[in-house]
Amino acid sequence: MFLRQYTRYMTDALKSRRASDVRVIGLISLAHGSSHFFHLVLPPMFPWLMDAFSLSYAEVGLLMSVFFIVSAVSQASSGFLVDRIGARPVLFVGIGLLVLAALVYSQSNGYAMLIMGAVIAGCGNGIFHPVDYTLINHKVSPPNLPYAYSMHGVTGYLGWAAAPAFMVAIAQLSDWRMAFLAAAALEAIILAVLWLNKNYLIDNVQERHEQGHASAQAANPTGAPVGAFAFLRLTAVWLCWIFFFLSMASTSSLQSFAPSALFNIYQVPLNVGSYYITLLALGSASGVLFGGYLAAKLQAPERIVSFCLSVTIVMCLLLGSGFISVALIPILFFALGFGYGVIAPSRDLLVKTVTPKGVSGRVYGIVYSGIDLGAAVGPFIFGLFMDAGLPKALFLGIAVFQLLIIPTVFKVTSSNPQKAA
Repeated sequence: MFLRQYTRYMTDALKSRRASDVRVIGLISLAHGSSHFFHLVLPPMFPWLMDAFSLSYAEVGLLMSVFFIVSAVSQASSGFLVDRIGARPVLFVGIGLLVLAALVYSQSNGYAMLIMGAVIAGCGNGIFHPVDYTLINHKVSPPNLPYAYSMHGVTGYLGWAAAPAFMVAIAQLSDWRMAFLAAAALEAIILAVLWLNKNYLIDNVQERHEQGHASAQAANPTGAPVGAFAFLRLTAVWLCWIFFFLSMASTSSLQSFAPSALFNIYQVPLNVGSYYITLLALGSASGVLFGGYLAAKLQAPERIVSFCLSVTIVMCLLLGSGFISVALIPILFFALGFGYGVIAPSRDLLVKTVTPKGVSGRVYGIVYSGIDLGAAVGPFIFGLFMDAGLPKALFLGIAVFQLLIIPTVFKVTSSNPQKAA
């Protein structure tokens, strides 16, 4: 009798825990998707903005550089704020800033206001990774973490895919100002949904502080003072930063210049090359779903990452060779995206394994700032090759960047074997 009741109790508890995990994962993924959506609300409007304010390509390109540089600074600093006051209030402020940025874009009367909007959007965008991963790691049960990382990644890719279609469709039906107003309204709706479910987004700051104190004492038996920036001395943290920097430098460069490179190497029309970028994103979304399952089953993130990178390196070398059939290019782009997607959940698990307890916000803030700096620096580097008439260097250079990532993967776990937060 007792055994039967205990079994029923445990079954109900597991079902309740699973339902809570699903709700938390869904809310955080919705927020993350909105962040990626705002990555691409501005670029589709470039033709309208260039016409309205007589801007050059360099000037509109600078808007995105401002966005990502500000986002990198915001991401690195917001992690400290998450650790101090909790993730939920920082999340609400970040989404509010995205709403404000879209409103500023919509009311712009010149380049200065567009720059102001990019700065505000960068500040809002920078909070998401410290907030998201702090909530995931403390609100989702360990067996479901790979699936949480997977869904978190999928919604990011879906946000990228949705933004251009959303913005261009509204701009064509009305005008560019109305497109930005619609983006602001959409983000405000997401903020309302998160607010209505705010009880699911509470992270126990005091508990995390106590865990961090206990972890610091265990790692520092001499009792010497440990500063708020002590985690910066961890080699593994900077190895993860390098991982993210090189990864995003490769991805953003491919997204930016692949259509032009394919036109110069294979005479693929530019509009068709842009379609291949969509295939890349769809492949990534599919790969993230499979990557979450793979990470949960194998529990070997370094092997998954290194194997997938080895395969994508070969694909990039094939594309850069100039000898493959044009018919194979869409298959290779989908496969490239799939490989990048499979890596993502295992990559996130690697970061978790090197994160000391109690400082997850600031670690994720520093590590994931590499994404923003990679997005700002990578296209600039490969743009120089494109300007020099070396389109093959795009694919060959991306292969080199990916090759440089592989050693960091194995050094991460060996340099910091401590338990995850």
